[in-house]
Amino acid sequence: MNIQRGLGLLVVTGLLAGCMQSLEEQTKKDPNSIIGKKTQEVGQFDPNAGAKVSDSKIHATDPITAPVSAYGPMVEQIMKSHIEGALNLFNASEGRYPNSYEEFMTRIIKENNIQLPVLPAGRQYQYDVENHKLVVIEPPAPATP
Repeated sequence: MNIQRGLGLLVVTGLLAGCMQSLEEQTKKDPNSIIGKKTQEVGQFDPNAGAKVSDSKIHATDPITAPVSAYGPMVEQIMKSHIEGALNLFNASEGRYPNSYEEFMTRIIKENNIQLPVLPAGRQYQYDVENHKLVVIEPPAPATP
């Protein structure tokens, strides 16, 4: 009996050792992943372009994929709040908001070295000069044949 247990344990241990990936392999990051990637790319918002502005709300219906689908909207909300704070500090010190997209990029993004997380699903950051806020634009829907 003890020999059988010992052999069984040896076989199971051997199988597990052969099947388990090294810690390095397990933690290797997918090169196509956006997790941890940063950008300073912010476009200029054109309200007449017809682009769909994200509502930054979590639209999850499947409890299995809900955490994944919540990532984008959560990042959007956090970054909008972060930029709003930087804009309010600029307004408090200058007595005005940035006059142009160029001034926003220079004085808010570049001078503060703000690194925005790359957004999923082709979404893009844009600055709305008229309303003094960061918006997120959703990619256009694919054309149906």
